[in-house]
Amino acid sequence: MPPKQNPAKLNPLQLKTLTLLQAIARLPGSAQALPNGEVAISQFPHAHGDHFHLGDAMVDGKNATGLYNEAVWNALTRKGLARAEWPHGITLTREGLGYETGLAGEILRSGGH
Repeated sequence: MPPKQNPAKLNPLQLKTLTLLQAIARLPGSAQALPNGEVAISQFPHAHGDHFHLGDAMVDGKNATGLYNEAVWNALTRKGLARAEWPHGITLTREGLGYETGLAGEILRSGGH
């Protein structure tokens, strides 16, 4: 039986935000791997125009509103996917790092301008 889609019942904004946080967690200089398998994120991308870059991927700004939304950070914390230290940083738990949002291919577009 395949795993349940969205078992934490994240809303669309929470799913998009978790997808972006997972991508940021993989970027050198933006996150720090912790000994317990979690990843602390303290560097967030800044938009230029209507988009921003995460490594070699481009993200539309409309998909990133949750990165700067305290309520979204708190929801991810309540669901055990992160630990928020609003507004300074957020730590993705092992569950958050491994959560399959199904959105990476949709909101992380390869290529330049």
